[in-house]
Amino acid sequence: MNKRVFQRGVRIIDLLGKTLACAMLVMLLSAACVQPPWFATWYAAPQDYNILFPGTTVPPLTISNQSIRQIVHTSHGGNLIRIKLTNYFGTTPVTFGEARVARSTGNGGIDLATDQALRFDGRRSLTLAPGEERWSDPVSLPFPTHADLAISLFVPLNTPVVTTHTIGMQTNYLAPGDQASAAAMGSATATGKYYWLSEVDASTAGNSGATDLAAHPYKVVVAFGDSITDGYGSTADTNRRWPNDLDNRVQAAAHSLGRASVVNAAIAGNRWIYDGVGPAAVTRFAHDVAGVSGATHVMILLGINDIGIGELYPPQNVSAGQIIAAMQATIAQAKASHIKIYLATITPYNGASYYDAAGEMKREAVNAFVRSANGADGVLDFDSIVRDPANPTTLLPAFDSGDHLHPNDVGYQAMADSIDLGLLED
Repeated sequence: MNKRVFQRGVRIIDLLGKTLACAMLVMLLSAACVQPPWFATWYAAPQDYNILFPGTTVPPLTISNQSIRQIVHTSHGGNLIRIKLTNYFGTTPVTFGEARVARSTGNGGIDLATDQALRFDGRRSLTLAPGEERWSDPVSLPFPTHADLAISLFVPLNTPVVTTHTIGMQTNYLAPGDQASAAAMGSATATGKYYWLSEVDASTAGNSGATDLAAHPYKVVVAFGDSITDGYGSTADTNRRWPNDLDNRVQAAAHSLGRASVVNAAIAGNRWIYDGVGPAAVTRFAHDVAGVSGATHVMILLGINDIGIGELYPPQNVSAGQIIAAMQATIAQAKASHIKIYLATITPYNGASYYDAAGEMKREAVNAFVRSANGADGVLDFDSIVRDPANPTTLLPAFDSGDHLHPNDVGYQAMADSIDLGLLED
């Protein structure tokens, strides 16, 4: 071999070595930039503020040069946090001049030592186009399981409110001007709604960027339903909805069950088949269950509004067979998304404003399907838990919030206590 050929070979080997080294460096840098695994720790399903029951209208609502402080009660804790803002139903852009997160101290106050600005692709302000949703950049904010966090937004421009979560069972706050970073907002007024806020995610990744897999939840349970799952009839500001009560049990059993997070994707007034208060459940499943970060299980209690509203409003009357078909379609969606699905029997409602005998027959037919081998991964027989044994078409008086449709705190606790946590072991 002559010297020139040898030197050329050395240069080729050297070039290959440098190329491989560069490729490895790119891989390492890319790995370092990969987002850590996220899990949902709080959720509020978005709905159109302007659409309620058939024939019902609401006065327009506008926010202008105001701050909104929204309190979220988390499930499992974490080290990193990100939030999702949404203009899902908006028909005009919405601009947030500022967004912040902090630990809540109660009554609208925040712990300034934990207060942090949220940024979106590095920017302090954010404009969402109609239909757009956006995650904030991650921030380091260690918080424990069942923490109360405050998400504060400043809306500088005259903006119609469209995307909300109407029945929050939580006091939130509106105040004039930019008070997003205030320890306590001045001249604040209370509201029970959530505005443009749909999800809070957490991660157990530490400062080094490594995820603490031993502490990281690998199950996210989504409760999906209507006002009975949204917690209507429970005591506001106390987190006494049945998904909260279930979450308390899940966290207490973490040593045997494994780590999990429980979030609530219900919309009060929601139905399986017709849009109205929120999109029809069979269509919103993709966004509000499969689209939830880390979702592995879903528990569904739905159908009473399909029955009751249909009896009140004949153009949207549905049969038991139509409700069952929607359930079957949703089971198929869950299976396709590799999410375990559990259906609940519809609870009694004799005495409620839209009760009648025809509706009761539909409820019983749907419940017979739910209790059958229906293709779901399990059954939550809430009907048998909350009904009055002496009059099975009614709620047990001790569980009745007063409207004969929604359970009270004690009734919601009984529902949560009836769930076999073994369903979540797989």
